[in-house]
Amino acid sequence: MQGIPFLLAQTNVNPGTNSSPDTPTSTSPETSAVADFFDTGAMGLLLEGGPFMWPILLMALVGLAVIIERWRSLKMLGSDNTELKNSVLNDLAANRIEKALIRCEQAAGPVAAILANGLRKYLVLSKLDYDPARLEEKVVKSMESYGAHILAALERHLPMLAIVASVAPMVGFLGTVQGMIVAFSDIVEMDKTGGGNIIQAAAAGIQVALLTTCFGLIVGIPAYMAFNYFSSVINTFVLDVEESAAELVMAVTLQLTLRESAESGQPKNASP
Repeated sequence: MQGIPFLLAQTNVNPGTNSSPDTPTSTSPETSAVADFFDTGAMGLLLEGGPFMWPILLMALVGLAVIIERWRSLKMLGSDNTELKNSVLNDLAANRIEKALIRCEQAAGPVAAILANGLRKYLVLSKLDYDPARLEEKVVKSMESYGAHILAALERHLPMLAIVASVAPMVGFLGTVQGMIVAFSDIVEMDKTGGGNIIQAAAAGIQVALLTTCFGLIVGIPAYMAFNYFSSVINTFVLDVEESAAELVMAVTLQLTLRESAESGQPKNASP
């Protein structure tokens, strides 16, 4: 009889160590955070919008990459080249062609590069005693050709940005149409079976269908604005280059006129 309490003590189960099968297991904070991330916010709407959301997301990433790359490349066009142009024109007026060329080569930016190209062409042809009547034409053609290459480099990737601006909303509209078709198909099927709330089902389907249009416009509108901004910056640069080229050509023409006058032994403004 004395061993009975001992056996009972050995067989007694500690209620704190065992749990019944019906006791719910606790969810870790990490799992809950991941579930909340995919169920709420922009990611939740992205997953809820359907398969057409993924092309829109891809175009958003491409558009963002192009905007960052073009902004870093075109920010150099905002520099003021007035001082450089005035210095070059003063050097040309004083017949310091090599100094003007060195000044342009040391300066940064596309305008300085185009001016350096024209001055280099003029200096080389002058040393070769090229025909003065055609020297001006050669300088102009050289600057135009070099400017076309620079313009092509400045417009790089802009067509891709234009594609994103136009295609992203269209893909969104296509996703909305597809979602509306599915929603109305579900409504028809629900009406046949006679179960569920048709109005609630229609509202839920239309809400999901409109997500693609919303995201498509969110991607397309900034891409369109960025494309127009970059295009305006490039157009302003083209006008600046044309003005600089015209001033350089006028200076070259003046130098050629002075050279011809010196070679003929006549004063610059002498009447025949």
